[in-house]
Amino acid sequence: MAIKKQFLKSKPICKVTFTVAAKEANNAAVVGSFNEWNAESAPLKKLKNGSFKGTVNIEANTSHEFKYLIDGTFVNETEADGYAWNDYAGGENSLITL
Repeated sequence: MAIKKQFLKSKPICKVTFTVAAKEANNAAVVGSFNEWNAESAPLKKLKNGSFKGTVNIEANTSHEFKYLIDGTFVNETEADGYAWNDYAGGENSLITL
């Protein structure tokens, strides 16, 4: 799993590329507070090597909770900027700070 951040100079936006290894999976998406936990707004594309990858534009100078949704199962990012307890989910969510 990996996160790559690219801050734009012309706008207060960060292009965040999410990559997750899930060779056996059919579908993957990144969901979080930046997209109202909507899996359809940030689907990840399966690559030939079996990993999934996608880029999301997120407002700079913000912090968000997120998870990967892999074949219906929520998975945390191992390289997240941190983790936050979420009472609704009954577990920790990954954090990204921009």
